[in-house]
Amino acid sequence: MKSILLLAGALAMAGGAHAGADLDLHITRYSKVVTAEGVTREARYEETMLRRAGHVWTARVLPGTSHGHGHGHEQEHAHEGSHPPGQGKAQKAAASKVAARQSVGHKHFNPVTLPRHLAMEDGKLRLAYVDAYAKEVIAIPPGEFDNVGFDGSWDHAYHLLDTQGLRAMAPSQRPSPVPGARWRERERGGLYERVLWDDRRQVPLVIESGDKAGTFYTRTELKVAAGVTRELPWQKLKGYAQREYADYLD
Repeated sequence: MKSILLLAGALAMAGGAHAGADLDLHITRYSKVVTAEGVTREARYEETMLRRAGHVWTARVLPGTSHGHGHGHEQEHAHEGSHPPGQGKAQKAAASKVAARQSVGHKHFNPVTLPRHLAMEDGKLRLAYVDAYAKEVIAIPPGEFDNVGFDGSWDHAYHLLDTQGLRAMAPSQRPSPVPGARWRERERGGLYERVLWDDRRQVPLVIESGDKAGTFYTRTELKVAAGVTRELPWQKLKGYAQREYADYLD
């Protein structure tokens, strides 16, 4: 009983911008859907995440890049290597500027492949995407959050789930493979949710959901790095152009 009360107290504090430990995370997301025609569709992708007080930086792990934190250097080097042999630095720089302008002109803004920076400052939420190749920061106004797939919840972004919903889930007797973490679960109407919650670090290690009929299943798994990155990508954006989301719309 005492441990449950301690967990409830910890979760009650989890909604603030400074709750939880600073973490470097590697996230694996998997989903499976079985259609009415009996077709099974599966998807799997990975992300990295830096969680600091008031900041969440998330980046998709893309083909041909390292498992870093999506600072954009890998993309930049890949583009540099694509210039014709013998091209000088000045020519490369000019070509890069033209490519950046063309990217905006053709509306090549993909929020899935660009690192996302979410910041909570003075109670206000700021969302931006960072294009390291074009050296641009694209600010997203609150009215456009839905268009880039962001639900507007700092709590969800920082903890990777809704902590209020987590509090409503009952502690489970399912054994935990991680000391200090425990399972919580909920089932209703043939649907289930399970979360392996790390009390100390205020982060889920596994999130599962699905239905008893087996028509859909999702699993998010987090691995916490032993240390934390000291060079934070949002502190290395000096000289980047500031753009608005509207620049990419008709």
